[in-house]
Amino acid sequence: MVESLRAEKPYRIGIIGDKSSLVPFWELFANLGNERVLSQLGLVALALHDHAAVGEPYSASLDLPVYTGWRDMLERHPDISMVIETTGHQDMIQDLRSGLPGTVALVERAAASFFLRLLSSDQMWVACKLDLLHTQTLLKNVIDQLKEEIVLTDHQGLVLDCNKALLDRLGVSKAEVAGRHLRLFFTLPEAPPGNGTGFDTSGRNSDGLSPLEQALRSLQSAEATLPQVDQDGRMHYVREYIYPITNDAGAVSSLLCIRRDITNRTQMELRLQQSERLASIGELSTYIAHEIRNPLFAISGFANQLLREAQDAKTVEKLGIIVAESRRLDGILKSILTFARPAESAPGLADVNSIVGDTMDLMGMACENQGIEPILDLTTDIPLVKANPELITQCLINLVKNALEAMPGGGRLTVRTGLGAAHVFMEVEDTGVGIAPELRDKVFSPFFSTKGTGSGLGLAMIKKILDDLGGTVDLTSVPGEGTRVTLYLPPHLAVAKPEPTG
Repeated sequence: MVESLRAEKPYRIGIIGDKSSLVPFWELFANLGNERVLSQLGLVALALHDHAAVGEPYSASLDLPVYTGWRDMLERHPDISMVIETTGHQDMIQDLRSGLPGTVALVERAAASFFLRLLSSDQMWVACKLDLLHTQTLLKNVIDQLKEEIVLTDHQGLVLDCNKALLDRLGVSKAEVAGRHLRLFFTLPEAPPGNGTGFDTSGRNSDGLSPLEQALRSLQSAEATLPQVDQDGRMHYVREYIYPITNDAGAVSSLLCIRRDITNRTQMELRLQQSERLASIGELSTYIAHEIRNPLFAISGFANQLLREAQDAKTVEKLGIIVAESRRLDGILKSILTFARPAESAPGLADVNSIVGDTMDLMGMACENQGIEPILDLTTDIPLVKANPELITQCLINLVKNALEAMPGGGRLTVRTGLGAAHVFMEVEDTGVGIAPELRDKVFSPFFSTKGTGSGLGLAMIKKILDDLGGTVDLTSVPGEGTRVTLYLPPHLAVAKPEPTG
């Protein structure tokens, strides 16, 4: 049976030559590749034509025993299966051809040089390949550690590669993403086109295009901030960047797409903006208190007096409208003054479960009239919270009222309490209409209302109270399914009181 060409046959090699031919032969080997390749060839011994001490190494770098002739070398090393002749002298080659046993292969000088160059190139290719694999692995590990979603597509937007962040969000493998269009994964909420002032809150430009669609159409870089609601109904803000990558000819060959979650940064910016608005409201409220309330009091007083004296029905109706609108304006003024007034610097202690029970007893009739089922899910043995009970009651009443208004056709209203890692929480959840994504960042702003009535200070007041108490507010909502607002309140800690000094 013919031996396979792929079969690996171990060779034991002896080198035959003289010092004048062996030195450049060895230098060729060392210059083309790595000296350690010699150890991989199976070199056994060296036979020199000129004078040499038998058995001593040729040099420190070529640690081989040396013999005075090739026959002596073969006698001492019968396992040699190949000899390499380095001089190229025809008489030596002829002597080897006629004298070597059939089990020993002869490689002449020219063939040996060729194979050495080939071997050296192969070794260099392997080294380059290992270095490339190392660099590729390092780059992949670095990119996979980034929290940003990074995707590489072709010029049409078909996914070529992506990092771990995108796969973790989607819950799929890379094979399920490769070859599919990026718009399947970088989805946008349903929203109308922009208003001609650049990108709107939906992340679309004035032509109604997302950054991806704009980059695919113009083949230029594009970016925008996109609102995104996760499966739990939480609002996220994502900054999307699309960078075209060109080839040597200047044509776009691929697109680099990056998505970064900037929710925390956006929240800080919104808080700063709200703080600036609150400062303006505080200054404005002082002016309103001095300049508007006194004339309003006079208008209301004289209107009430005229109303008592009026006989004509039309006059009574008009005066009644003036009185009613004066009262409404006075209520708005009180809300503004209350909102601008800071919360107590030294809050009391509140029992959250008691507040929920008393408040829901008070609101029970309203729930029943609207066909709403109230559900209390209260955790026992939770600590008191560091807050004025009246402020917590006010927050809960505002949340319950908002929930009732969100369920005009009935539903379920759930109020929960519990203890987290560092806060006591109170949660109000409804099954109402929910809040549209584009309105999430506005619901806590002063004077913003989706109902068309009221002052729009309910949620803004709740947020201000919680901020002053050292707590936080969290809102999640899914349009058509409902809204959940959670208040995180600081617990009353069991700190040892200082002993009185006598």
